Amino acid sequence: QVQLVESGGGLVQPGGSLRLSCAASGITISNYHMAWYRQAPGKERELVAVINPSGSTSYADSAKGRFTISRDVSKNTIFLQMNSLKPEDTAVYLCKARSTQSPVDSWGQGTQVTVSS
Repeated sequence: QVQLVESGGGLVQPGGSLRLSCAASGITISNYHMAWYRQAPGKERELVAVINPSGSTSYADSAKGRFTISRDVSKNTIFLQMNSLKPEDTAVYLCKARSTQSPVDSWGQGTQVTVSS
């Protein structure tokens, strides 16, 4: 059974930084496409960043140059380092895992990020 638990969200001022974590159990993250999504109130869920089994990464245009996705295979955890945060980054951030063997997605419960002065 796949379980993803996000943490690290909170309230931060514009220009500040946060580091989100997603601890996985029931899977080995190096065998999965791992991703961060976000969903703001009244908006659709959007992809933020992906890290593939190879370690390659990709980002939404809104995240490029500010956010960095990474993983620690020994801890079976992925991270999202977010710098230069803006009010429009305010959202619930969710972790997703997709196996290389099937298109079934597993989601975490999310962590709230609020950027406000």
